[in-house]
Amino acid sequence: MTRQEVAVARSHVEAWKEVVSGSHDFVLILEDDAWFKPGARTAIDRGWRAALGRFADNERPQLLYLSYSDAGGTAVRHEVCADLFRPVRGLWFLSGYVLSREGAAALLRAMPVVGPVDLWMNYRFPEVKALALSRPAIAQRHDVTSDNAYSMMPFLARAGIVDGVSEAKPTGGAVCGPVLAWSGGRENECLAMALSMLGMRVRAFDGHEVPMDHRELSEVLKTFDALIDPPLAPAALTAAAADDRFLWLREADARAPDVVDSLLLPPRRSAVLRLNDQGGGTWRDICSLLQVSEPVAPFPSGVPREFRMFRDGRLPTDLNVEAPSRRESMPIDDSPWALPTSSRWRPSRKKDSIPNSSGCVVVEATMSEISPEFRVLTETFPGNLSSFAAGGLEHREDGVRVVIDVCKGEGRPYQSGAFVSARSFSYGRFQAQIQAVSGSGLVTGFFLHRGSPRQEIDIEFAGSDPRRMLTNVFFNPGDEGTEMDYGYRGSPCWIDLGFDATEGVHEYAIDWRPDRVTWLVDRAVVHERASWDPTPIPHLAMRVYGNVWAPRSEELAGRVDERALPASASFRNVVVAD
Repeated sequence: MTRQEVAVARSHVEAWKEVVSGSHDFVLILEDDAWFKPGARTAIDRGWRAALGRFADNERPQLLYLSYSDAGGTAVRHEVCADLFRPVRGLWFLSGYVLSREGAAALLRAMPVVGPVDLWMNYRFPEVKALALSRPAIAQRHDVTSDNAYSMMPFLARAGIVDGVSEAKPTGGAVCGPVLAWSGGRENECLAMALSMLGMRVRAFDGHEVPMDHRELSEVLKTFDALIDPPLAPAALTAAAADDRFLWLREADARAPDVVDSLLLPPRRSAVLRLNDQGGGTWRDICSLLQVSEPVAPFPSGVPREFRMFRDGRLPTDLNVEAPSRRESMPIDDSPWALPTSSRWRPSRKKDSIPNSSGCVVVEATMSEISPEFRVLTETFPGNLSSFAAGGLEHREDGVRVVIDVCKGEGRPYQSGAFVSARSFSYGRFQAQIQAVSGSGLVTGFFLHRGSPRQEIDIEFAGSDPRRMLTNVFFNPGDEGTEMDYGYRGSPCWIDLGFDATEGVHEYAIDWRPDRVTWLVDRAVVHERASWDPTPIPHLAMRVYGNVWAPRSEELAGRVDERALPASASFRNVVVAD
């Protein structure tokens, strides 16, 4: 089998194991690139009713095909009714089907899978009493190779139909030896972004820093995998050239130190990044040097140099300090876009200065009534025990109440409310007056968020610990539209408030600038992050959100006490200043 066929077979086998060990008699299994045809809901409903209604219990199907392809028009089938047939052989694709617990056990007993799993299934039809819809209701994408980048699972998770969405994990650290690279000094920094997208921790320099000697270079490379325009003493350059681990990269118009030209580096360790017609680079030169596959995403245009992305903005006093206590911090994402645990990162010390807030107010909503600037959110996300619905928002004279309660219908056990801004914003101050929800297992959120790539800046309150505020940042690299959405923990840390956030209204704000993020409570700075503290600063436009939710994990907020429901948080006077 090909590598892709092995991966598909493994994914189905894992799904069968989950069905056997689960609590449901029947489970819907979908491949990642499936899509529903028009009329699918009606066809599936009629076929399912027919499958259950036309057969005795001992003859009911254990597998019902919702998606298939007739292999070259050779499929042999016995018609059952207008909605169903019993396949004999000749069905291709296995991208959507309903499977019973007994059927999953029968398939596992028939292991191993020999050849493509959908072909192997043709020999299992009698064992699982297979049926199929008269016409497939679900299809696979055939314009692209099956790839998680086109997965429908995140959309099903947002709708609350499924909860767990498996994430491909990015490379945790360098994909090769350390990289020394020099850019052409253009307005947009694309080289640093490209190396970051390839899974490297990238630190960029401005050129006026004090040159590093070999010992200082070694220390920096304990944290970072690639250095852009590094200020290096000649002896450090010579030592790096003699070390076969180092790779050297330069843009075609880069102004590298003169000594670099005299090092006579072998081609396997050095490359020149050629520029395209738009002044950007191409993946081929970089990926050939690093010996990695070229990403599906276009080569990035990068960010303006003035944004100072990938600079190490931490203060010297914040470096080389003791690791944070559990009360101050929580585990952070293990990704190339967060400092490694070996860096001993801890939250920066609170700054005394208050960021200039003289920006122009672009949104101001009392939230006492439905506003064109904010719309109701009716979806959810993995890890949330509640689904968001319009009924979870109650507009009153003193703002909007976000109510969470037990849900008596199907799906998630709780129903809550959420709102989101009608448009996205690039930098600014985002503030609201909030009284957080009280109760174990409940969280109040006020945050900025985007997808593709995923970036986020959070304020959250756990109802079980309302005297603290949780701040968080999620970062993924790339231009707008890049499918990089890794991370489920971010880089969180707790901030002591000195009061109970559930007992009264207080003003909370996120001040988001290109080079730093500052959190304020009642207009006083309580926390600040610079670049690589411990992540780069998000750089793409995001929307403003407010919600109340119930984490599936009890580590964040404890277990939901349903006796305390319904419960609510209040939001009012939401302001955005650019």
